[in-house]
Amino acid sequence: MKRLLSIITAAFLFMLLAIPASAADDAMVRIIHASPDAPAVDILVDGEKAVSGAEFKAVTDYLTLPAGEHKVEVFAAGTTENAVITETLNVEAGKFYTAAAIGQLDSIKLAVMEDNGAGEDGKSMVRVAHFSPDAPAVDVAPKGGDPLFSNLEFSNVSDYGTLDAGSYDLEIRPAGATDVVKALDGIALEGGKNYTALAIGLLEGEPAFDVLLIADGGDTAAMPDTGLGGTAEASNINMWLLAAGGAALLLAGYVFRRKTA
Repeated sequence: MKRLLSIITAAFLFMLLAIPASAADDAMVRIIHASPDAPAVDILVDGEKAVSGAEFKAVTDYLTLPAGEHKVEVFAAGTTENAVITETLNVEAGKFYTAAAIGQLDSIKLAVMEDNGAGEDGKSMVRVAHFSPDAPAVDVAPKGGDPLFSNLEFSNVSDYGTLDAGSYDLEIRPAGATDVVKALDGIALEGGKNYTALAIGLLEGEPAFDVLLIADGGDTAAMPDTGLGGTAEASNINMWLLAAGGAALLLAGYVFRRKTA
């Protein structure tokens, strides 16, 4: 019997060694097209197309990437020459990131933010990203109140601030002023979720200045198969475990039959 158990254990361990890397080895990365005058774009990661035809304001789901360095290239949709962005993205295992193409086309660049996952119950964590290239430094405040976020310049991202869950009427103002650039009425924040508010578009011109509020990390992250490795491949772990267990049982049955024959 001891020999039988040893054989089963050895078979099971052998199958476990063949299991792909776990989600703990991956990072989650989403991409935002926030360049107001750039055309629709295709985005390649390590030479493989990860996003096709993303237009201004497009926000992808989170994509799984193995931890480490990755080459990110942004091309006008349908082309593979003259990338408008070529940068190296370095990501750590278990972390969420947002990579945004920002600035006007002649000075477009990649802005990378590390996203927080789920917040505490009853609270929301919110930050502001100033990605409107022709807007001055801004404050973000409750309507008629003191700023929650102050003097944010283009391409800057605030730290997260903690707010009670609920609905808020906010406004964006030029830094230090009381004029309102954009009113944000009825902003709903759920407890236990974190958010990024992105100021995008143009104050003078089209597309017009706007604000996108997007949830960060946690349960909001989808995991499409990018073909780039990572969790999308590791999602078959349960199948590997079932196969390992099945193989061990088959082997045990074979040995038992031989002993009783």
